[in-house]
Amino acid sequence: MSSTVSIGGPSPAVDRLPVGGLLALAMAGFITIMTEVMPAGLLPQMGGSLGVSDAVAGQFVTTYAAGSLVTAIPLMTLTQALPRRLLLLIAIIGFAALNAVTAVSSSLPVTMVARFLAGACGGLVWALLTGYAARMAPSHLAGRAIALTGIGAPLAFSLGVPAGTFIGTLIGWRLAFGLMSVVALLLAGWILAVLPDFAGRRQDQRLALRPILSLPGIRPILAVMGLFVVAHNLLYTYIAPFLVPSGLAERVDVVLLCFGLAGLAGLWVVGALIDRRLRLMVLGNLVLFGACAVALGLWPASPVVMLAAAAVWGMVAGGIPTLFQTASVQAAGEAADVAQALFVTVWNSAVALAGLTGGLLLGALGASALPWAMVSLLALAWLTAWLARSTAFPKPPAI
Repeated sequence: MSSTVSIGGPSPAVDRLPVGGLLALAMAGFITIMTEVMPAGLLPQMGGSLGVSDAVAGQFVTTYAAGSLVTAIPLMTLTQALPRRLLLLIAIIGFAALNAVTAVSSSLPVTMVARFLAGACGGLVWALLTGYAARMAPSHLAGRAIALTGIGAPLAFSLGVPAGTFIGTLIGWRLAFGLMSVVALLLAGWILAVLPDFAGRRQDQRLALRPILSLPGIRPILAVMGLFVVAHNLLYTYIAPFLVPSGLAERVDVVLLCFGLAGLAGLWVVGALIDRRLRLMVLGNLVLFGACAVALGLWPASPVVMLAAAAVWGMVAGGIPTLFQTASVQAAGEAADVAQALFVTVWNSAVALAGLTGGLLLGALGASALPWAMVSLLALAWLTAWLARSTAFPKPPAI
């Protein structure tokens, strides 16, 4: 999601995808997602170790998101002139250091500061990945390059987070974060070995963010995305306490594995249909997710319902970010790269809001209130997307 390069830049001489480099970028996305959401599966362990409740432990996710949303645009603006590989390496090494601090910290304030700074590193990574991938690939393969880079996120949800939850449950959450530091250091070496370097923007090439908001369609897209992300993270952040009535609280790793594997399937479906059915898929995915929330609200004690809903929810969550990103690129046109900065900021603002709101609901009304809050948010998101039929999510042209 970079403002430093644009699709269709200089193409490599060889007319094929630089798979090794794109996979390194995908791994950067993997580490970013792992660092952000791994506490969701380890809330009881982390909270117990630091002497805080699940609601307070949930703020480890919120604080990370706050670090991204507060710093993404300022850091991107300040670092536009830096070489791109150097900036990516700074962010990855930052993950290594800050996950190590989280692993050894016994202080809640220290852990929160480390999570906030890790979120700042995550904002930088997401501000770089899309543009870096597009610039590495031949111009006519830029979309495929971005898709390959994007596989890191669903892989993190499908394999990484369940594995991290399993490791954290089996031998301690601190070791899980320590292993993430080691992986980040290995990735830094991989980046140095395979990624080309690209210059930053000159002063006369820098683009402003504010005018992008006035483009037709951008605001509805950001609104629908924000509502979806809040609804998603209300439950994802507090999935461990929500699973207690179903008897699956000790098998969070299994539920997240089901969620993540379904996410890979959802991403495949979106990739196959997005060019022809973007509007239909946005509206349909919001309906599917709303139906999951209703089922979870009505039958929270049923493990069968829980696992089935996790699978459908995972399919939606795996593909819908690509739908939102594609819609924003189409609406922004030549300013698509700059629009991604707003995308990152709104996304992380919604994650932070969900963590705070979910913590309040959990403390005041209990976990059973979460699905019904999700239903309200998703209904508003669907209505906004439906009304934005001419700009944000247009009907396909008649054939």
